[in-house]
Amino acid sequence: MNPPTRAVLAGFWASWLDANREAERTRNWAPLADFYAEDATYGWMYSPDEHFMAVGREEIRRHALVAEMAGMEGWHYDYMATVIDEATSMIVGFWKQRSGVPDDAGGEYEVLGIGGSWFGVGLDAAGGLSISWQRDWFDFGSTAHTFMEIAGSGRAPRGLLDRMALDGRKQPGHYRRKDLPSTVWPPPVEEGRYVIREDQ
Repeated sequence: MNPPTRAVLAGFWASWLDANREAERTRNWAPLADFYAEDATYGWMYSPDEHFMAVGREEIRRHALVAEMAGMEGWHYDYMATVIDEATSMIVGFWKQRSGVPDDAGGEYEVLGIGGSWFGVGLDAAGGLSISWQRDWFDFGSTAHTFMEIAGSGRAPRGLLDRMALDGRKQPGHYRRKDLPSTVWPPPVEEGRYVIREDQ
C-alpha cells in the first residue's frame, strides 16, 4: 500500500482533534481507543526508571484512557500546534495541559511546561488509518508543582486528591525501564528506520 498523503493525514488529524474535544466534553476518553491499531503501543516517562506503557488497543483503552485519566475529569489538553510529516507518516501535536480548576487570577491552573504527543500513523487492512504508536512527553516538575498548587488551594476535586494519593508505581501499565513491554522510543524509530544523522 502507498503511504497516506498529507491531505489524508490532515483529515485523520482533524477527526482525532474532534474526538478529543468530545472526550473532554463528556469526561470520557475511552472511545479514543478506537483510533488505535489493534497492536498499537502508547507510552510516556515519569522518571528514568518509571514509565507507563500500554500495548494493544484494549490495554490502551483500559490503562491509558480510563485508569490514567481517573481524577482528571475537567482537564483539557488544548493542541496549540501540529507538525505533519507525510514522508514518515508521523504527526506531532503540542498541547497545553489545563485543569479546569479556577485559580486566584480568574483563570485556571495549568501545567506551564510544554507537553505533546508523537504519533505514528499507518494504514490498516481496509485502507483506513489508525495510530500505530504514540509517545507523550511533559514537564514532570511543572506538572507536580501544578498538582500541589491545586491540592493546596482548597479547590481540588476529590477524584484528583484520591489519584494523587495513589502509589503510581503500583498502577496498571507502570514499569521500571528494564521491564517495559515496548521500547521508550517508538519501535520503528528505535530500530533505526528514520535515522537522519548518526555520529561515528
